[in-house]
Amino acid sequence: MTAPGKLRVAVIGAGAAGLCAARHIVARPESFAPPVVFEASSRIGGTWVYTEETGQRPDGLPVHSSMYRDLRTNLPKEVMAFPDFPFDPSLPSFLHHSDVLAYLESYTDHFRVREHVRFSWLVDAVSPAEGTEGGWDVTACWAQDRMVQATERFDAVIVCSGHYSDPFVPPIPGLETFPGRLLHSHEYRCPEPFAGRTVVLLGAGPSGVDLTLQLAPVAQRVILSHRQPTLSALPGNVLQTAPAVGVAGDTVQFGDGAEHRADVLILCTGYRYRFPFLSPARLGLRITDHTVTPLYRHLLPPHHPSLFFIGLCKQICPFPHFHCQLLFCLAVLVGTCCLPSAAEMQVAAEGQLRQHLGAGGPPSTSTGWESCSGVTARSWHSWVGSSPCSRWSGRSTSPRGRAAGRTSPATGASTTGC
Repeated sequence: MTAPGKLRVAVIGAGAAGLCAARHIVARPESFAPPVVFEASSRIGGTWVYTEETGQRPDGLPVHSSMYRDLRTNLPKEVMAFPDFPFDPSLPSFLHHSDVLAYLESYTDHFRVREHVRFSWLVDAVSPAEGTEGGWDVTACWAQDRMVQATERFDAVIVCSGHYSDPFVPPIPGLETFPGRLLHSHEYRCPEPFAGRTVVLLGAGPSGVDLTLQLAPVAQRVILSHRQPTLSALPGNVLQTAPAVGVAGDTVQFGDGAEHRADVLILCTGYRYRFPFLSPARLGLRITDHTVTPLYRHLLPPHHPSLFFIGLCKQICPFPHFHCQLLFCLAVLVGTCCLPSAAEMQVAAEGQLRQHLGAGGPPSTSTGWESCSGVTARSWHSWVGSSPCSRWSGRSTSPRGRAAGRTSPATGASTTGC
């Protein structure tokens, strides 16, 4: 049973963000009950867990990890670590994925997080609790037998399920007619199966370029299709072309009028945001393939400020970013950081969207999350005041707070302001 006055928090996912959430909750026993971390797989690490499996796991769930055998980080370890837990200084700056997983294992054990993880439990539904007490009902099932199900009540929910597991497939005319091997980079594991083939890769983001470099030594030819300026220093058997506009059998058609035959087509086209356990309309959210709006500070729905989304931003240093976001979230919950009213947060979130679009940002990244301007280390002290708000109990609202017009994380009602 949760001790009176302590907040009970559910964390969804035991990847880097979820482990960071649990670590900081465990460190505040005066405010929080032990966290419950729901993890659908049998181990920690999220996308950093390498497996040669693709498609579905033996239990019928989709393979979560997008890790490939020879991946090394594109950020140096010196800027990649959690601020309170450095990498082993003897490791190279650009790490193999196995070193990152080992780091997360060490982080988990050092901060005694593992005992709070419920392995092989898949979250099916998260919904605002009925009644005046507020909170959230979280329904989860056992991954090995989905008939085994349980629903529990929490004061807050932190979503750390990641966004690099559900491939985005662009609507290219004729794609379904391609007779060769068609896959998304999510399913790529190693270059050897593509030896002697002509491989077309769509997209020149980090995965597209990295796979090009891995495939060039073994493939007969690599064609990298993208809309960026021409990339330099690629191997001699790599041809760069305009974006693909159509597929006719084994021929890929490109925007500059060129056509090339392909044995293999690899979609390096990114991933979709997907939260199947949420009912977006009920939360006042709009979730598309590439956006989740409106979210105040890229973190929380204005009318449900005890539901947090960690790590939705893309062009970031992930682990330090998770750390800053989670300190903010926990400060909101304990009352040392006071939020504006729901209406003010709604206006702020929509204003940021308009600013992004007005600056020429593409609608596909219309939350501004390609480079997140939400909670950062620099802005941290300006958002967490030195004078705490009255602590939110999650179960009632203060009459004095209603006059102050601040927002209760549980229900969107008012509570005491700073």
